[in-house]
Amino acid sequence: MRIFSRESIQPDVLRLAVAQALGGANSAIIFATGAIVGEMFAPNKALATMPVSIFVVGMALGTLPTGAIAQRHGRRTAFMIGTTLGVLTGLLASVAVLFGSFALFCVATFFGGAYAAVVQSFRFAAADCVGFDRRARAVSAVMAGGVFAGVLGPQVVNFTMNLWEPYLFATTYLAQGAIALLSMAVLTGIKIAPPVRSETEGGRPLFEIARQPRFVAAAICGTVSYMMMNLVMTSAPLAMKLCGLPLTASNLGLQWHVVSMYGPSFFTGRLISRFGAPVIVTSGLLLIAAAAGVGLTGIDVPHFWLALILLGVGWNFGFVGASTLVLECHRPEERAKVQSFNDFIVFGSMVIGSFASGGLLTAYGWSAVCLVTLPPLAFALLTLGWARSQAMRAAV
Repeated sequence: MRIFSRESIQPDVLRLAVAQALGGANSAIIFATGAIVGEMFAPNKALATMPVSIFVVGMALGTLPTGAIAQRHGRRTAFMIGTTLGVLTGLLASVAVLFGSFALFCVATFFGGAYAAVVQSFRFAAADCVGFDRRARAVSAVMAGGVFAGVLGPQVVNFTMNLWEPYLFATTYLAQGAIALLSMAVLTGIKIAPPVRSETEGGRPLFEIARQPRFVAAAICGTVSYMMMNLVMTSAPLAMKLCGLPLTASNLGLQWHVVSMYGPSFFTGRLISRFGAPVIVTSGLLLIAAAAGVGLTGIDVPHFWLALILLGVGWNFGFVGASTLVLECHRPEERAKVQSFNDFIVFGSMVIGSFASGGLLTAYGWSAVCLVTLPPLAFALLTLGWARSQAMRAAV
């Protein structure tokens, strides 16, 4: 694809794309297995999805420290700390399975979430490596690395989950730690320049930046895209199991979902350049609504798979588009604090969806999970329309 042609890819962007693929496998593995392990060890079945929710808490709490470390010590230092946490995640999760410890498994997924917060910063780091007019494509190029995560993560689960019987997934988590170690090796060679003094000091107050209609719309659309995707994706593997569908079907469905999340990134950047970020964000929100509609029509394997595929494409358009809008809201010296603040809002809000998913699914079923997504999607569309009208009014 042309997105990876010599003229459009920069060496550090390529390293970030590879690291995205490896780091994304961390999330794919936890999402594929977290609720299942939770159901095995949780003292209450309603807490089955708590390990995945704790993962999201780790993502939320990891965003601001990631930004602060990147601004003061450089992005490379933040990347090394993040991948170290990824290795620790795999080791702790494997030990938790061996001893049947629900609490230790939750600790492991918390560290996994902190690692994921660092992985999420790769897209913004890529924008620092290129000129202004190529930022959307750089962000898209790095996100495209997630396609390989979508294949790698679930396949690691399939090939390793029964290797250490009777300890389901024990070897899977060891493999997860090894993949994080490989990601660390890839990022060791990155050459992103350390921050200069003008980038660690100054800039407008964060509250002033956050009041911009464009930033408000970007944060809300990014939040809704990610929260609704996470709500449905977290519930889907357990919902398929409760519907009597095989674990292999669940793993494969999640694989196609993650591929759908990142596959469009091969051309999302070009679509944004051609049609503008607001149009792509709108398309993404509508696709997530379509995924909910498919989920309401049946509980067979094809229904789950199609819903997860639409959900993935919708998330890609919504999240990549919203990330591009964020890049238009800050000056160079403000980028680290604004980007990390945006991610804190997005992943902090996701915590609500994650914690709600287990109880919602258990108490009201899969249909309720799908229906709950619709009001927030409508609100995000209205907010985006408001921001566009404000921009048009300011231009007159």
